[in-house]
Amino acid sequence: MKLIQEFVRAHPGQSALLVILLLLAGLVDGFGLSAMLPMLNMAFDLVGAGAENPAPPDALTTFVTDAIKALGLPPTLGVLLAIIVVSIALKSLLVFIAEQRMGYLAADVATSLRANLLDAITRASWTFYVDQSVGKLANAMATEAWRASNAYIFGIRLAVVFIETLVYFCVALAVSWQATLGCLLAGFTVWAISHQFVKISKYAGTGQTQSYRALLGLLTDLLQSVKSLKAMGREAAAQTLIARETQVLKQQLRREVLGNAGLDAAQEPMYTLVIVLGIYLALAHFSIELATVTFLTLVLMRLLKRGSKVQKEYQRMITSESAYWALIATVEEAQKHAEQRSGIPAPQFSEHIQLDDVAFSYAAPLQSDAVPKTIVQQVNLRVNFGQLTCLVGESGSGKSTLTDLILGLIQPTSGRILIDGHPMISTDIQGWRQQIGYVPQDNLLLNDSIFKNITLGDEDLTREDAYLALTGAGALTFVNSMPQGLDTEVGERGARLSGGQRQRIMIARALVRQPRLLILDEATSALDSASEAAICDTLAELKGRITILAVTHQPALRKIADHIYSVDAGRVQQTKGTHV
Repeated sequence: MKLIQEFVRAHPGQSALLVILLLLAGLVDGFGLSAMLPMLNMAFDLVGAGAENPAPPDALTTFVTDAIKALGLPPTLGVLLAIIVVSIALKSLLVFIAEQRMGYLAADVATSLRANLLDAITRASWTFYVDQSVGKLANAMATEAWRASNAYIFGIRLAVVFIETLVYFCVALAVSWQATLGCLLAGFTVWAISHQFVKISKYAGTGQTQSYRALLGLLTDLLQSVKSLKAMGREAAAQTLIARETQVLKQQLRREVLGNAGLDAAQEPMYTLVIVLGIYLALAHFSIELATVTFLTLVLMRLLKRGSKVQKEYQRMITSESAYWALIATVEEAQKHAEQRSGIPAPQFSEHIQLDDVAFSYAAPLQSDAVPKTIVQQVNLRVNFGQLTCLVGESGSGKSTLTDLILGLIQPTSGRILIDGHPMISTDIQGWRQQIGYVPQDNLLLNDSIFKNITLGDEDLTREDAYLALTGAGALTFVNSMPQGLDTEVGERGARLSGGQRQRIMIARALVRQPRLLILDEATSALDSASEAAICDTLAELKGRITILAVTHQPALRKIADHIYSVDAGRVQQTKGTHV
């Protein structure tokens, strides 16, 4: 029930409206149902079933007939039948409106959960993000948000059925409190016996949440490596891994089916036995009027069925609710690692970036005798505005760590980073990053048009902005030569473009917002010499207008660099140029 409380707290107005609609529907249904008792009495009198020694009207019959007279209507058989029909129609209308609002609100819940997750992830620190499984986050965004919204729907339906059950209970109580309490006792007994199947479903739901995470994580990793797997003929190994995780998920889905089917199978015969025994006792031992017995049978059958449905909707809700709590846990964990996005406005970069005695170490592992791993130490480095600075060195020497420090993705363990003389740590880091264009080594093109790949869907950017960026990246000629120009689809990860073309599109993406600093992290390492030379010509033309910091192994970039820093085992030494 905590889940329902969470939803009500998040959407109080909509939840209150739903409760009012459902309560009205329950009251209308209850009044229509109550009209059946005097209608049955009249019907049995007409056929002679109650002609001899008719019993005085019961309290419910008296209440209904008095209410009808108060409305200025005669309590005739036709009027009673009309009230029953109108009540059913009005109840259906109210439930339709409630179901519609419920569906809209469920969509809002899923959208809100996804938006909160995305916001928390994008605001989290880089160190938090790199520890996460992409598949886990994708599963939370898709499967867990969808299952959480389903849990909301089942929770609201649980409330619907509970209100209906309460109405039927009140109606039955007005006719015979003894029969109603006996039925209630029997119902609780059936619920207790069949609750084991509810537990099975709950455990199955928790297992599904874990299995979906594992499966989506593995699937994401394998899809990113599909070219390598096909190239080596290792598809069978990937299929084995997926099959293993799929088998675990299948077992949990089967457990859910067992719980659902078992609940249905257990309840039906037990409720039937309760009704049959009730009818027998009412007619054979208590000599209750046939009309009253018929009405009580109808009401108590509805009461028991609604009670059964209460348990079933609860079963469905708790099967899905583990996804909600898993998603909320991911959001809260990301929020705990949120970046500090405040401080003085970042300066408009126009002079230099200075690293003064900067060191960075990863946190020590949990072992008591472990020490932090030092990546860079006592680094003094300067990047001058309008110039091209290269960081060179072997893999693992600390080059990318230095760029992460300049990007503000990680903070120095000691020392300081200055932007035009202002400490980076005291500035608005988001404002600083908005002055940066970044080109990674990995190909991160979307399976979309060239225009979308450059602008990333930013509505503030126009086609003219994209053309300017393509011009700066030296890519305008080949884009214009394509049949659809800017609207050309690049394929999965840019498969329809050459390596050099893909890299130029990535550079255009980095340039489209006219950054002050362009960072290239091994951006030319996968290119042939001709493509690399062409991109170097492009970068040489950008010098003076934009500051370029390039991490590279390649000699071509070194030739056009103003400054070169050699990075070895976390230490930096300048090998070309002087500070100016």
